[in-house]
Amino acid sequence: MRIDGTTALVTGAASGLGLATATALAAAGGHVVGLDLAAAIERAGDPPAGVALVAGDVTDEEDVARAVAAATAHDDAPLRLAVTCAGIAPARRILSSRGAHDLETFRRTVEINLVGTFNVLRLSAEAIAQTEPDAAGQRGLVVTTASVAAYEGQIGQAAYAASKGGVVSLTIAAARDLARSGIRVNTIAPGIVDTPMLSSLGPEVGRSLAESVPFPHRLARPEEFAQLVLMLAAHDYLNGETIRMDGALRMAPQ
Repeated sequence: MRIDGTTALVTGAASGLGLATATALAAAGGHVVGLDLAAAIERAGDPPAGVALVAGDVTDEEDVARAVAAATAHDDAPLRLAVTCAGIAPARRILSSRGAHDLETFRRTVEINLVGTFNVLRLSAEAIAQTEPDAAGQRGLVVTTASVAAYEGQIGQAAYAASKGGVVSLTIAAARDLARSGIRVNTIAPGIVDTPMLSSLGPEVGRSLAESVPFPHRLARPEEFAQLVLMLAAHDYLNGETIRMDGALRMAPQ
């Protein structure tokens, strides 16, 4: 699938993985509509060339529908790709000195990371399915974002691991559902990526986490996530897969 001359929808596009992905897709010749919270867009400032940012919440049906509508506005550049990068990663033990894990944090994490992903997947797929297929019958691709926590959730990651495990399980079911529409679905499960969220924890935390990665012996870069999105778009036979991007990391309990 070619990126040049098409449109992509990227969520969480104002920073981190989403920003890197939106930038790479625009550089590859695509029109990019990025969806993110208004506050995140305000902090980000001017978007990269070729990227239009739309304020909204991935859990809100009207907000996502509005972003999809913006992504289908170019008659000469059909919507072919959606990438879901929006998410949160709270840390709470199921039992701690503060008592039991609060239900609202668990519910909100699943709502954003899993329900929000599905919301974007279903509405973008509906729009992609209305486009003309290529010679091979392909119309487009949805790339969702999970985490290695889906497989090796650490202490304090019950909500996050459950939400990302749901994204992994969604992948093959969605790929099978959308096969008749010529839409592929793949998921990337990153390990430890050097994003603004991680940087906020301080350089010592970053160095410690990098030490745990077998090879390459460093943190992943957001640009490497974006590179993998481009690779998934180019490889038409990859479908229904979750690909770990983690430097052979297997997370310890803590």
